[in-house]
Amino acid sequence: MTSTPLAPAIRSGNRAALARAITLIESRRADHQAQARELVQALLPATGKAYRIGITGSPGVGKSTTIDTLGMFLIEQQHKVAVLAVDPSSARTGGSILGDKTRMARLSAEDNAFIRPSPSAGTLGGVAARTREAMLLCEAAGFDVVLVETVGIGQSETAVCDMTDTFLALMLPGAGDELQGIKKGLIELADMIAVNKADGDNLKRAQSAAADYRSALHILSPRSEHWHPPVLTYSGLTGNGIAQLWDKIAAHRKAMVASGDFATRRREQQVKWMWSMFEQTMMARLRSDSAIRAKVRQTEAAVAGGRMTPAVGADAIAKLIE
Repeated sequence: MTSTPLAPAIRSGNRAALARAITLIESRRADHQAQARELVQALLPATGKAYRIGITGSPGVGKSTTIDTLGMFLIEQQHKVAVLAVDPSSARTGGSILGDKTRMARLSAEDNAFIRPSPSAGTLGGVAARTREAMLLCEAAGFDVVLVETVGIGQSETAVCDMTDTFLALMLPGAGDELQGIKKGLIELADMIAVNKADGDNLKRAQSAAADYRSALHILSPRSEHWHPPVLTYSGLTGNGIAQLWDKIAAHRKAMVASGDFATRRREQQVKWMWSMFEQTMMARLRSDSAIRAKVRQTEAAVAGGRMTPAVGADAIAKLIE
């Protein structure tokens, strides 16, 4: 597989070529990684114009249902929607369910939608190692809204926040005691909070939860002085409130562009991406060189056996890749 013929096919909106390109960038083979870098560099001028939206929330909050409903709404508004959904990988086997297409049944059948489930494969934050590159490829293929769904566990919120322009946190009705246990960091990262399942008997509970979250936001410092995170209620099942949710996302982008914060975030995303790639490159070198791997195993054994401190071990490994 070579990257050269993929670039024009991706720019023409060929979804099969886009899928092959993402498979290429996710490969750990050195030759594939080199081709992937060449491909992303070639497509870079065609990127950067899409809405990049991160969506997080605890398991069961309804992320996939929300994305399915929001995506259908956006397609009706003449948008093209790409979904990068990161599935949790097994810590022991590395396997993952990759079931997002079945949970986004309507959206997966649309010609103007592209859904790519990727296993997190143990990556810190639950974000697939190449999610950033996949996002750029989707933009080059003409998708003007890219939704990045995180598994909602661990430090995934920070990782997704660092690669998107608007970070949306989904919550369940009935904050109450749950509000006491919610991670302060998540609320501080969120550009807006949306309480799902505001329908039927849950409607009053959702409205009460939204009021609690608004109160919590008043005592925290927002990410930007030019935007105070709103709290909305909606139903991913019925679609009520989805249009208002999108209006707030658009308003956030407009406010960030007007203040200059949008350009600042994009520059920061690039730098963080560079350091992330650097860390991955160093780890790849540790894995690919058999002589280095043998020395790493020796160092691990020394640390495990108490003959060497972790700090000394880390220094020893660092010197192997100098």
